[in-house]
Amino acid sequence: MSGSFSVSQTTRKPGVVAHKGGVVAAQHVEAARIGADILAAGGDAVDAATAVSFALGVLEPWMSGPAGGGAMVLWRADEEKAHALTYGMRSSASLDLDHYPLATEGKASDLFPWDAVEGDRNLLGATAIAVPGTVAGIAQAHQRFGKIEWAELLGPAISAARLGLHVDWYAALIIASSARDLAQDPDAAALFLDEGTWPKGTGWTALHKSRLDQSAMADCLSHLAQAGAQDFYRGDIANSLVKDVTAKGGFLTHTDLADYAPIWSEPLAIPFRDGVVHAVPGLTAGPTLADALEAWQRQYPPEDSAKPAGFVARAQAIQAAYQKRFATMGDHESNKAPGCTTHFSVVDRQGNMVSMTQTLLSIFGSKVVSPSTGLLMNNGIMWFDPAQGHPNSLAPDKSCLMNVCPVIAESGARRYAIGASGGRKIMPAVAQLLAHMSERNMTIQDAIEAPRFDASDGATLVADERLIGPVTDALNAAIPTKTAQSLPFPYAFACPAGVARESGLNSGTTETFSPWGDAVAEPETSET
Repeated sequence: MSGSFSVSQTTRKPGVVAHKGGVVAAQHVEAARIGADILAAGGDAVDAATAVSFALGVLEPWMSGPAGGGAMVLWRADEEKAHALTYGMRSSASLDLDHYPLATEGKASDLFPWDAVEGDRNLLGATAIAVPGTVAGIAQAHQRFGKIEWAELLGPAISAARLGLHVDWYAALIIASSARDLAQDPDAAALFLDEGTWPKGTGWTALHKSRLDQSAMADCLSHLAQAGAQDFYRGDIANSLVKDVTAKGGFLTHTDLADYAPIWSEPLAIPFRDGVVHAVPGLTAGPTLADALEAWQRQYPPEDSAKPAGFVARAQAIQAAYQKRFATMGDHESNKAPGCTTHFSVVDRQGNMVSMTQTLLSIFGSKVVSPSTGLLMNNGIMWFDPAQGHPNSLAPDKSCLMNVCPVIAESGARRYAIGASGGRKIMPAVAQLLAHMSERNMTIQDAIEAPRFDASDGATLVADERLIGPVTDALNAAIPTKTAQSLPFPYAFACPAGVARESGLNSGTTETFSPWGDAVAEPETSET
């Protein structure tokens, strides 16, 4: 092994078990706490998910927010049935392909192996912005299954935005990592940077109290709470977004927003060992997950799961699944065909579940802030292959191919809602968690803490240093393998969060090395 980090330090995150109520697992503990309070107030898992979705947009705005997109899987206990909802981003119908010429050489500088575009116009700035879907998606779920009023569910996020995000050491680190790009947009620089170069305040000290000014976002959310979700697509907020994006040179029209619609669908039902995995179909990582799990069941028996041969079989199947993904998947149909990411999972006391992943795509999305709304905008255009002639090639009015992979899985008497953030690393992480729980009978806590590998890069596999020995020897004999340590930043193996239910008992946990992430149990009340 090499490197400068300690090899003897140990880190644990025990997670929680709720003896009577529900559990929320999210990448920010305050968002999880907000969701747990909604459950204690009598809310459904979908009510908690609505509140958590908006809270996370405030508490970790570089990961997700109302101006992003995503997908979810829901489990309804009374129906004994899963539902899938997709609300990914779309390219504008007004998008001009001539504005994205390929560079003479090089590859994209971010999450995908696409050919580079001149000036990174598909990655940075207003020309990288796609039509957002998060608000429409969570509103659809709330309208169908929620019990608490929309305005009440947005209240905690509004309060958090009025207070402003605390710039602690982790926030300062995240902001500093993107400071150069944030400085290119005056409104992003004003929100996140001092003098256009450094994170607001000096968050490196333990007692520092600097906060971001998120008052514009608070005003936007307050208006959204009172006017309803449609205002984001057909009202004052829509007008503001179109004005701000087009003023900065991007492609977004009133028609783009007014015509946006999430997609309800039957989830994929993927047989896996003694159970089934419910995943989102279409332009997500769900079909790629299905390819990997199907191959695993053919290539090794469950009792070989922990053996080096099992690791090799899983790695090779993931690589093959990704090769198929990039060769064949995309929005083939015309017109209305059906990183920085965050995932959270919810289970309520009745057993209803939500597994939801939402994203701006890259960290800080397009690095553009809409000044009228205070929202960080996505860079969904980056999800398209800028070279023409491929299934996922960039075109106007087209759905993005997303890496999100929220699932709800049944294994024996247990049910899980899991997912992760981390771009292309998401699906390999989710798949390995499923293997740990279904093949090795691990608890959700042990599964998330177990070492993993990432095989989403076709050239090289990255394995957790804790696997060094017979496992990495076998992996390296099959695939060029490097090792990395699990750390708070950057994540080498995605950042999962999940909840579980067995015999009426709910539990949950998040990525061990996530500084902010936690699972929170529903507070017990006198009526509990």
